[in-house]
Amino acid sequence: MTALFALATSLLWGLADFGGGLLTRRAPALTVVVVSQSIAAVVLGGVVVATGAWSEAGPRLWFAVAAGLVGPVALLSFYKALALGPMGVVSPLATLGVAVPVSVGLLLGERPEWTQAAGIAVAVVGVVLAGGPQVRGAAVQRQAVLLTLVAALGFGTVFVLIAEASTTVTGLFLALFVQRVTNVLTGGAALYAAVRRGAPALPERGLPWNVLPAYAFVGLADVAANGTYAIAAQHGPVTVAAVLASLYPVVTSLAARGFLRERLRPVQAAGAGLALVGTLLLATG
Repeated sequence: MTALFALATSLLWGLADFGGGLLTRRAPALTVVVVSQSIAAVVLGGVVVATGAWSEAGPRLWFAVAAGLVGPVALLSFYKALALGPMGVVSPLATLGVAVPVSVGLLLGERPEWTQAAGIAVAVVGVVLAGGPQVRGAAVQRQAVLLTLVAALGFGTVFVLIAEASTTVTGLFLALFVQRVTNVLTGGAALYAAVRRGAPALPERGLPWNVLPAYAFVGLADVAANGTYAIAAQHGPVTVAAVLASLYPVVTSLAARGFLRERLRPVQAAGAGLALVGTLLLATG
């Protein structure tokens, strides 16, 4: 179950990152974050009311609030990085954030089997190589790398916080709702401050209604990924769940290859193969 839900997380996050990166090339990153998370918050609010999840309110929700404060910073940094550089280069570097939940798992006493330890090492190396990261070159590339590292730290922290925010399915709905509301409030305040400084809130031609489904997909896929990761982390070792969930850059790279015709170099193809091998070792360990 851990492997299944963690791999579902990587698929959902990979597609959400791809969609978010595309939207950020047409609209300000803060706008993408606020609009997509607002749609997700509305949908989750309906789910919370329908399931009676309010009864699960408790001290654990503070973890969701903390995740909601960190999340917009990570998403904003990541979307900006995706807009600056090729998705197949930027996205794999974000997997360095896996070090945060893995370290927490080890500190809490988790000791993976030798096959799982080997799978963790192989998968992380494979994911990084899958992007063929280019850390040399123009200032724009260096800025993209710096933003991605900030995002990686934020994503890793959200991994840890959201896994602690609930212990039941209905509690998870409530935690994700609280996280999204906090995301919107935090991102909205940042967007307001940016507009006051003269930054545009919308694209030059406005925000067409026909792109709202894309915003909805990004926000809801991100929510679903948080949910599947929380379930994976609750039903198995965090070290395994975090590494399998961090395979999402492979999905982003493949989507960029299929839709944007970003060409994979030999090192990227080899990295994708290593990531697959690492996944098999983790799933069977």
